[in-house]
Amino acid sequence: MRIDIISVMPELLDSPFAHSIMKRAQEKGLLTVNVHNLRDYGLGRHKQLDDYQYGGGAGMVMMCEPLANCILDLQKEVTYDEIIFLTPDGKRLNQSMSNRLSMYKNLLFICGHYKGIDERIREEFVTMEISIGDFVLSGGELAAAVVVDSIGRLLPGVLGDETSALFDSFQDDLLAPPVYTRPETYRGRTVPPILLSGHTRKIEEWRMEQAEKRTMERRPDLLED
Repeated sequence: MRIDIISVMPELLDSPFAHSIMKRAQEKGLLTVNVHNLRDYGLGRHKQLDDYQYGGGAGMVMMCEPLANCILDLQKEVTYDEIIFLTPDGKRLNQSMSNRLSMYKNLLFICGHYKGIDERIREEFVTMEISIGDFVLSGGELAAAVVVDSIGRLLPGVLGDETSALFDSFQDDLLAPPVYTRPETYRGRTVPPILLSGHTRKIEEWRMEQAEKRTMERRPDLLED
């Protein structure tokens, strides 16, 4: 999979993709992440990217030309399955969305800044808009990192255990059940005996019961959906 990210501050994305699972995914050749500095497409001597909004009001707006020129340049070499704008008024990210995006070949992410991007860019180029929650960040870089991580870990061969992602929270609209490791007893708290039984079917039944119980207690809205 190839992922391109357009950013005003590309240095914010250095760390998220340089460590752990995302780093291994790229080293294995399963994922390529390219971060493009929008400043390279800025206008005039000062590489301008934003301007005052029509109609007045606080906050600057990212201009059409720099974003359009960057997108068009990238489209000369790549056909994107989705061009995604990270925005608070986008569709809320969930596991089902990440699953679907992980099946694509090429994705382009646009990270907003200031008051947002000119609406005409959304109308002309953007095919999908994603929000990672009902709050506002300083820019779209952190949101892009979250979305890319949620997608990249699902690519076949990225995780050491191919079945691991199948049992994550939200995969079946359920939260994950409790998990335990050594020692068997810690400060008087012991591992549930069923997990030590070696009885695979009963263990899976227990895990399903615990997942349903935890979901009912903590996120009943998932069961309603």
